[in-house]
Amino acid sequence: MSMWYLYLDESGDLGFDFVNKKPSKFFTITILVLEGEDANRKLLKGTKITSRRKFQAKPEPAELKGSKCPLPIKKYFFKQVSNVDFGIYALTLNKRCLFERLTKDKERVYNYIARLVLDKIPFNHANIGVKLVVDKSKTKKNIFEFNQYILNQIKSKFDPKIPLDIYHYESSTNYGLQAVDMFCWGIFQKYERENSEWRDVFADKIQFDEQYL
Repeated sequence: MSMWYLYLDESGDLGFDFVNKKPSKFFTITILVLEGEDANRKLLKGTKITSRRKFQAKPEPAELKGSKCPLPIKKYFFKQVSNVDFGIYALTLNKRCLFERLTKDKERVYNYIARLVLDKIPFNHANIGVKLVVDKSKTKKNIFEFNQYILNQIKSKFDPKIPLDIYHYESSTNYGLQAVDMFCWGIFQKYERENSEWRDVFADKIQFDEQYL
């Protein structure tokens, strides 16, 4: 019997003006899944250790971000957490193939991609509860709509007596979000830059990684 911990983050953007601006070609949502409090604690500890040891010059531990950390630090981070039992699930949207009418409703697109990733997670094994932690980047209205949409879509996947709680935190204060950010960046780079160097390091942890459209 164990609690499940999920951390969700994204890489890329949902801009669609490819003529006047330079948005990303792809948009990736990644969810890091841990089963049990012990695994969650070890992941957070490993991320915290990396932050403190590799950024000693700063008065406070630095926020780990995949887009800013050089590959040696990424590898050091993975060394700290490689023995933790967790899975990575990701879906990457090819933005140029999205219906034009949907490009005007970015929140709907975000919520839908997040749901498609959640659909790949075997929630039938969850037995105590599920905690989903999301990077706090939305307005109050959009947070409410995201929560309702996700709750309505995935609650049917497990026993209704098992609680599903969704939290929105600043990534600078949450080591779980920093960990998934590191992995999400590696998967995103595979599509955006055809660069799998970092992704290859943690490939054994990936349970699902596909392109949408």
